[in-house]
Amino acid sequence: MADAKAKKRASTQAHLDIVEIREGITILKDGGLRMTLLASSVNFALKSEQEQNAIVMGYQNFLNSLTFPIQILMQSRRLDLEKYLQKLELRLKSETNELIQIQINDYIAYIRKLVTIANIMEKKFFIVIPYAPPKAQTRSFFDQILNPTANRAPLMSEIEFKKYREEMTERANVVAGGLGALGVKIISLSTQQVIELLYSSYNLEEAEAEKLVENQNLSGSIIEKQ
Repeated sequence: MADAKAKKRASTQAHLDIVEIREGITILKDGGLRMTLLASSVNFALKSEQEQNAIVMGYQNFLNSLTFPIQILMQSRRLDLEKYLQKLELRLKSETNELIQIQINDYIAYIRKLVTIANIMEKKFFIVIPYAPPKAQTRSFFDQILNPTANRAPLMSEIEFKKYREEMTERANVVAGGLGALGVKIISLSTQQVIELLYSSYNLEEAEAEKLVENQNLSGSIIEKQ
């Protein structure tokens, strides 16, 4: 049984296009780079008709102004309130007022019952910015299917990586500026956050119960130090 699970993990990793995540940048097998941004949401339904039209027109102008491609990703996951409940339980233990203790205890019971009965979902919105360095190798779709582990991203120097990252940061600033005018806030994901996003995307059930190790405890690098 253990061997079967190990083979499954190895097979999954072999078919992933990712070879490294460094400083929040995902490096693919063909040498391409990806920067992932987290975008806040706008409560469109509560806006007036005039405000809604302005947002739609602004978003249209933003898309038309882009000189590079982007990918918009929406992730819907069950809302995890366990950390919030743990904080409440710690507050309950330290509280000396009996009335407040009763209120906190009732509130914890209510939240736990609500989570059990209602299927509360949390939606997150991401923007992926691609970048193709001169060293990137283009592979056909059939070549990727038939030879998933045939190549590895070409080595790049630390100087080259920093240069590519700066160019991607400029693209991210363009996205942040365009969407910021619509009331959408943008932040760039760290390495650990990108790892957790990918882990939760490929391991839906395990991600809810198993915590990932910190990214500094992971090994592997294709960046050459000079």
